[in-house]
Amino acid sequence: MHDILDRRPNLVFITLAGYFLLCVVLRLAASPSLEIDEAEQAFLSQFLQLGYGPQPPFYNWLQYGLAQLIGTSLATMTILKNGLLFLCCLFYGLAAQLVLKDRRLSAIAMLGVLSLPPVFLLAQRDLSHTVAALFAVSLFLYGFLRTLTRPSLFSYLLTGIAVGIGVISKYNFVIVPVAAILAALPEPELRKRIFDWRILGAIAIAGVIALPHGVWVLQNLDAASSGTLNEMKEREAEGRLMQAFHGVFALASAIIGGGLVPLLVFGLAFRRKIRAIWQAESQWTRLVGRMIALCLLAVLLVVLGVAATHVREKWLVLFLVLLPLYLCLKIEAAEIDPAPGFRRFVPLVACIALVTLLIVSARAVVRPWFGDYSKLNIPYAALVDGVVEAEGRPPALVLTNDKQVAGNIRTRLTDVTVAIPHLSDFPPPDGTRRPLLVVWRDEKNQAPLPATLSAALEASGVAVSAQTPRKLELPYIYAAGPDRYRFSYIWVGE
Repeated sequence: MHDILDRRPNLVFITLAGYFLLCVVLRLAASPSLEIDEAEQAFLSQFLQLGYGPQPPFYNWLQYGLAQLIGTSLATMTILKNGLLFLCCLFYGLAAQLVLKDRRLSAIAMLGVLSLPPVFLLAQRDLSHTVAALFAVSLFLYGFLRTLTRPSLFSYLLTGIAVGIGVISKYNFVIVPVAAILAALPEPELRKRIFDWRILGAIAIAGVIALPHGVWVLQNLDAASSGTLNEMKEREAEGRLMQAFHGVFALASAIIGGGLVPLLVFGLAFRRKIRAIWQAESQWTRLVGRMIALCLLAVLLVVLGVAATHVREKWLVLFLVLLPLYLCLKIEAAEIDPAPGFRRFVPLVACIALVTLLIVSARAVVRPWFGDYSKLNIPYAALVDGVVEAEGRPPALVLTNDKQVAGNIRTRLTDVTVAIPHLSDFPPPDGTRRPLLVVWRDEKNQAPLPATLSAALEASGVAVSAQTPRKLELPYIYAAGPDRYRFSYIWVGE
């Protein structure tokens, strides 16, 4: 395969499309049950809103659109995520071709995206908004580099569109375009592109895209910011100095964790040329190098400013995704023949990506052998089928108390409204529709009916006498023995 790609590097686009298609097939084959992010997206795909909480809405809007077109299902969610990852690689490769003369190096840069742990591992387990932001970064990189190399009104507007999409994909994306502008200013040939009048069009179109959600953020500032900030503060009770120490250490660990694999892959592929690559420099290596440094500096300032003590690798991937392009620019600046390195690089990345994909896909089958069950093993589909069979018809409305249950039921009953009392208005406009299914997980022998569900039933006029729970114990998906999972539900008829 690497010999074919060596002769025709552009075939890497088709190879990547095949890889992401394989990702879709294996995910669909692994289990019909949903991971955390998948369940949340399935639940939220019922609603079109300007904001959904601590995450920007772009991914939710895409998921809502697909749900309206072809329905809510595991297939639509898997296709959306892997489609965005493919587009991320596609625009990344097109961006690389703008500043790299050798097509093999641009192919290496694009394949290098698959060497990032959040891409080859985390995204295939459970990511959503970060995937959308990665697509936005690649689209921005393509528009920005096209503006610097082949300036036109279209390139400026495309860059503005990418910025607008990025802002409503992940809030920390804002750092990328700011770093790009600052990184270009020291270069005289590039600086004049920043002060071109056409940049006003880019700013305007970015503002138009981001404005609706921006208004929502101003009206719901606490809901938009509290989630991530609270997650970053694991040691809030410690002194300021210790918080700073833990924050810097967490950031350094996340940088190493996110960047070590691509550095090792490039080091192994070009192991005899590392010194020459390290010393090489060009206008483009300076630009991209400054972008990476400025992005990480901005994160450091945020960590110190909010006294954060926890930094996750996936938060940094929007900045570390620039690393493969930077290394390829260094290789070209060193005037090294990329052919030998290309032939080593392709199998290394293929091995990492494919082996990880197989392990991630097989975990739902393998873990039960050791008595360990994950969310992929919980029998939600059997729950829905069992209730419908027992009651003789599907419900008109479903009420539950957590997103995991709600999202899984939504993929099985795509035409039925699924409500969570504390996350959506209840009773909803159709709250009097019957039959009503109230369902919750009973794995820890909870009270007969969770308080939130009891209050919601009372609000919808369901008599206490009708609130008699029924139990349903079902075998786990791929159960290795007699292990079963327990649900409780209430069926309210006409």
